Amino acid sequence: MVEGMARKSVKSLRADYLVMGAGAMGMAFTDALITETNATAIVVDRRHQPGGHWNDAYPFVRLHQPSAFYGVNSRRLGSNAIDESGWNKGLYELASQSEVCAYFGQVMQRQLLPSGRVQYFPLCECRGDGRFASLASGAEYRVDVRFVVDATYMDVRVPSMNAPSFEVAANAHCLPLNALPRAVGRFRRYAIVGAGKTGMDACLFLLSHGVSPAAISWIMPRDAWLLDRANIQPGGRFAKRVAQGFAAQLRAIADARDVHDLFDRVAACGQLLRLDPKVRPTAYRCATVTEAELRQLRCIKNIVRMGRVRRIDGECIVLDGGEIPTSPDTLHVHCAADGLARRPPVPVFQGGRITLQAVRTCQQVFSAAFIAHVQASCEDDQAKNALCRPVPHPNSDIDYLRTTLETTLNHARWAQDDALRAWLLQSRLDGFSAAADSEDAPEASLEAAVDPGVAMAAVAKLQSLLAAEGLAKGASVN
Repeated sequence: MVEGMARKSVKSLRADYLVMGAGAMGMAFTDALITETNATAIVVDRRHQPGGHWNDAYPFVRLHQPSAFYGVNSRRLGSNAIDESGWNKGLYELASQSEVCAYFGQVMQRQLLPSGRVQYFPLCECRGDGRFASLASGAEYRVDVRFVVDATYMDVRVPSMNAPSFEVAANAHCLPLNALPRAVGRFRRYAIVGAGKTGMDACLFLLSHGVSPAAISWIMPRDAWLLDRANIQPGGRFAKRVAQGFAAQLRAIADARDVHDLFDRVAACGQLLRLDPKVRPTAYRCATVTEAELRQLRCIKNIVRMGRVRRIDGECIVLDGGEIPTSPDTLHVHCAADGLARRPPVPVFQGGRITLQAVRTCQQVFSAAFIAHVQASCEDDQAKNALCRPVPHPNSDIDYLRTTLETTLNHARWAQDDALRAWLLQSRLDGFSAAADSEDAPEASLEAAVDPGVAMAAVAKLQSLLAAEGLAKGASVN
């Protein structure tokens, strides 16, 4: 600092909550908090507008679940329309990147800020100890708060936010998925690096624009078990299918002899899919596909299963398991970011700190709203943590067993509380309640479809199989 220059003043603010992050989880938490309490909140985010990683996502990305299950509890995303064309035809609409960003902007500008109880500081960085600073002006702030809410812990990443984890030679062409729309037509071939949701989206984008499957190579370190999106839909016409499918899944788990038999049975009843029936997946990341999308993906025959990429140059791709040829007229598309990394679970409630995490498998926004509701309705941290046991994002096939068990046990705990059950039934983000909201016969509801005895047997089987794998942690309903 130049001698004699006045020390920059620190502005003092006061609120009940300091929410770090205006991504999907931070917005869902703040919305539920403001809706259900008289609390005040300050929301701080590094980006210039709400939406978190959606601001950095590739332009053609869409939700992999219906818009009906995404966003915040108090405001509908989309129009609950059924797609009438495309590979999602016949299922509920999937919001685009631009729709999601605009939606969160409207939630902030038309709901949260007009409430008079929310202050929003974009382009600001939290410095710890209740302090944050503007990235634009350098202005510094100190906040006197009762609770600090960490909405950044899940650390969602997309390829544009990280350089590739492999080397790229100067004579090779490699771009993140965001750049693919501008690059189509400039190359004869495309090599997709990454087998997760982004990798599937890259392949489907190319195929949807007429690129021949023969011109696409797909580098797939691990095959993954996939979810059929038709089984993840709101009620009405889908209620019976969803309820019966969930019941069939529990029966398959309860009857399984071992882990391999469990996956075979769950796949046989349509609750899990895979790209190649001859290859047993070792990954599970909650990615969803439709049958039409899966048929398209199966048209790509050049699947490279030789581990992860180590280096790409103009003539050769070096992988864990060897080398394959490439060429200067091939675009290598970087889709290998670990979008939702498996973070170690921590207690959600720790005194004056709330760390947002999933409490249902791969349902982050629902989880954030649920945590806000529990915060608003319970006083004791021990009781709150008993209701909000984290379900870490899955990575491996075994994680399918773990997350299914932990989610099922959480549901069992919630079912014992009449007030929680009532909240779930009116929650827009609760896919289970939405699926049960049937205009069909009573047997279309989840409650009617699931045999409690089968559910208990499924829980016991998951516990025993995880124990055999050395992964059980003594989870129980009580």
